[in-house]
Amino acid sequence: MQVFSSTDLNFSDSAIDHFLSSLENRGKGVGIKIGVKKAGCSGYEYFFDYVDSFDDDGVVFEKNGCKIFVDNSSLDFLKGSLVDYQKDGLNQGIKFVNPNAKAVCGCGESFTI
Repeated sequence: MQVFSSTDLNFSDSAIDHFLSSLENRGKGVGIKIGVKKAGCSGYEYFFDYVDSFDDDGVVFEKNGCKIFVDNSSLDFLKGSLVDYQKDGLNQGIKFVNPNAKAVCGCGESFTI
């Protein structure tokens, strides 16, 4: 896997802390996979998964000891984005600030390029 600098895809400290905590609670895994797939009411949606073994199809970002895996086709949609973890009252979760998204659906789960 090719290693890119974090300037292509940025992660807040709170997002990294969340991913590390999730991996620790799970008890296994080498990192988190982030990607984009065709779905949702706006055309595309983000997805997350645990990575249990090293996969050579994509790029890996590493920050504060957390490895984030992104497949090559998703990286085109995610370049320049900030992956953040936000808490707002009872709502909490990962939020993408994606400059490539032309529109985001009302629920915030999908987007249009």
